[in-house]
Amino acid sequence: MTSIRLVDSESLSATEVGSIRELLWDAFADDEDGRFEEYDWQHALGGVHVVLEDDGVILAHAAVVERILEIDGRAVRTGYLEAVATRPGHEGRGHGSAVVGAASAMVLEGYELGALGTGRFAFYERLGWERWRGASSVRTEDGPVSTPDDDGWIMVLRTPSSGELSLDAAISCAWRPGDVW
Repeated sequence: MTSIRLVDSESLSATEVGSIRELLWDAFADDEDGRFEEYDWQHALGGVHVVLEDDGVILAHAAVVERILEIDGRAVRTGYLEAVATRPGHEGRGHGSAVVGAASAMVLEGYELGALGTGRFAFYERLGWERWRGASSVRTEDGPVSTPDDDGWIMVLRTPSSGELSLDAAISCAWRPGDVW
């Protein structure tokens, strides 16, 4: 029987952490955009994990972590999707759509905006996500630094509390180790 659970990072068991990590490293092993790294896992912690399992086996995962993005200088409380993947051999069965759907519902209910970095546009667009067209940057101790390699790879999900939002505006995130977006 397939089920979806929402689990805070602190409530994941050691067995669940091991299974999710294995799923993520396997799912991204041959990814054209890069392998899953330890810092990617660290980015997925501190929020809520959406776990799809069948007979106790975790088949798909997504995490929603809070980040503050700035759009045209306005701070926006954002539910950021991290570590979205389906166990190899189980793709194409709706598992990824189910975890992203559950994660999106959390974002819609609890945040001003949803965001993620991806190259899989069609998958997310059919679930209501939009491509960000504006210039991106990262906020550092020394001020903002342009991230042109991330331009065009950021997607957002508008929520009832997003307010006026131009997809052509400048967007920035706080610096973090590894991929900033």
